[in-house]
Amino acid sequence: MTEVRVNISSTPIDVTGHEEFVARPQCGAVVSFAGVVRDHDHGRGVMSLEYSAHPSAEDVLARISALAVSRWELGGIAITHRIGELAIGEPAFIVAVSSAHRGDAFEACRWLVDEAKLQLPVWKRQQFTDGTSEWVNCP
Repeated sequence: MTEVRVNISSTPIDVTGHEEFVARPQCGAVVSFAGVVRDHDHGRGVMSLEYSAHPSAEDVLARISALAVSRWELGGIAITHRIGELAIGEPAFIVAVSSAHRGDAFEACRWLVDEAKLQLPVWKRQQFTDGTSEWVNCP
């Protein structure tokens, strides 16, 4: 049985904790993705980001995780999206998966990241270095 943990968090998140959660003795592959706050967007300097999430966001992560479990043989899935104010370099989104073989782990991780980007009701406010800001609707 695949163990799944999904979370929307206002506290800092780390890749290592997600990798440890999905690790299993029968799994030879642990693959993770960390989306971190970068200092630019479309040629503009970024100072910080603020994320907000709809109350259904964890349900959306659970639903796409269940779909991943139905498509690949996975040992574990851990996904967290951060909300609140984040500084440059802070992790905003982490996905970790484990599987017996690397192919399934890589494919499932990439698919989960892409599906979350398409479906997750999370909004981002970017604060630019020129003093302006912009809200971006992610789904």
